[in-house]
Amino acid sequence: MRPTASQLLGKTSVRGNRWNRATAALMLSLCLGFPPSVAMCPPYCLCASDIISCSGRNLSVLPSDLPSYATRLDLSHNALTALPVDWTSGPFDRLATLILSRNSISQIEGNAFTVAPYLIHLDISSNQLTVLNSSIFSGLKELKELLLFGNQISQINPGAFSDLYSLQRLYLSGNRLNAFPLGLYWEPGGPRNLTFLDLSNNMLSKVPVQRLLSLPLQGGNYLQENPLVCDCALLALLEYWMWRQYRPLIVFRGEYPCIDDSGPECSQQVVSDMPVEANTYQVDPGKWLSVPCPGLTSPTQDVFWVTPKTVLKSSTNDTSARLIVSPNGTLEIQEALMEDSGVYVCVAARGRHFGPKESPEVNVVVGNQSTASTSGLTRRKGAEHFNTAFTTLASCVVSIILVLLYLYLTPCRCQENRGGASGGCGGRAFVLCADPREVESGQRRSNGKRVAFLEPQLEDSDVDGLKTTAINLGHVTIEGILKNGSRTVGQTLTDPTQMA
Repeated sequence: MRPTASQLLGKTSVRGNRWNRATAALMLSLCLGFPPSVAMCPPYCLCASDIISCSGRNLSVLPSDLPSYATRLDLSHNALTALPVDWTSGPFDRLATLILSRNSISQIEGNAFTVAPYLIHLDISSNQLTVLNSSIFSGLKELKELLLFGNQISQINPGAFSDLYSLQRLYLSGNRLNAFPLGLYWEPGGPRNLTFLDLSNNMLSKVPVQRLLSLPLQGGNYLQENPLVCDCALLALLEYWMWRQYRPLIVFRGEYPCIDDSGPECSQQVVSDMPVEANTYQVDPGKWLSVPCPGLTSPTQDVFWVTPKTVLKSSTNDTSARLIVSPNGTLEIQEALMEDSGVYVCVAARGRHFGPKESPEVNVVVGNQSTASTSGLTRRKGAEHFNTAFTTLASCVVSIILVLLYLYLTPCRCQENRGGASGGCGGRAFVLCADPREVESGQRRSNGKRVAFLEPQLEDSDVDGLKTTAINLGHVTIEGILKNGSRTVGQTLTDPTQMA
């Protein structure tokens, strides 16, 4: 006797029929054309299309039979303690989001994430990681967001963030870091477009002020809730950030030291009024130039100058360099070059906040003002030339099209239908004649073309007879412009065959 379909699918005799979930999933995958080893969803997970969720299952070992077609895999809120290299049986070529948060992971082996080379979002927050090894994130060249907050990380080995070329956002808050991870910005192979770094609630006592000043301010470095030592360098950095309205400082202003007039005395005398606009200093090429720091008249411990190319500090001068900062904060430019022109910013601990119209910036011009302006404009010449050429070409094309339309689609006379009947041109209509040879036999063609606007005088129509009488053109006058014709404006047309 052949088994029935209900028996194959796991029929039960208690309160009706019930399918076995695994068997039903197997048959469904076979019907859809998926291999059973690829499309099977583990019984302790939830699968919705390409989303696999094994969250909150108290798993101590990673499942090895996870579907490889997943684009989002959630393994959070489990009891995982390690992530070995062979944590999955096959590669995840489509996996974009991997969530491992809220576990007990204390060890991640090197190259563990090479099975998911197209990850974009990786969440390993709220675990027990203490060290980030050099090859922990190898192969994640497409990763853009990495969450590591809520661990116990106290050491980041060199090369830990190598291969993370595309990383944009990194969350390291709530750890035990006591040193700023400089390798994020200056190690080869590290992130190139990192715009967000959260180092809040760690154990940082000092930050590399000179390096932070060289970073662009488009992103954000969040340093609040750290035991930072309030010295003159940190005070200078915070004052500069306040002047630039740096968002991480503005939002968490109360979580930083040195903000509310509690900083150290870094200068004996500070000028009360600062220039409203940036001062301009001009020097000839090859000459020396001294640029005083706006707002300072006496020496201070740490003075930084943000130049167009680098950041200089008064206490770490290189005597062989052309640009140095003297102890009183003055910038010395030796043997000035044309590329030294630009905007310079003096960052120093002034002991007060900048006014709404005060500026620590100065403009340095090497050579004549016109020469400097010309050198600045050379960067845009290529784009301007391209725009001018494109505009000229577009104008020529439009002109040619208009000429062709004028020559071949000029309005002309309404022709009569064959048989002598009216050609269907209404009193207010005009016809675009594409073939000039279509003229009435025996009628001489005019040398020029005419453009006429006609105002007809309609007679009463016979509604009951369902026909309309012809238009009386006896009193129609030309109100338009006649080009190269024999008539003049205002001439009356008495013959409809002479009408243009």
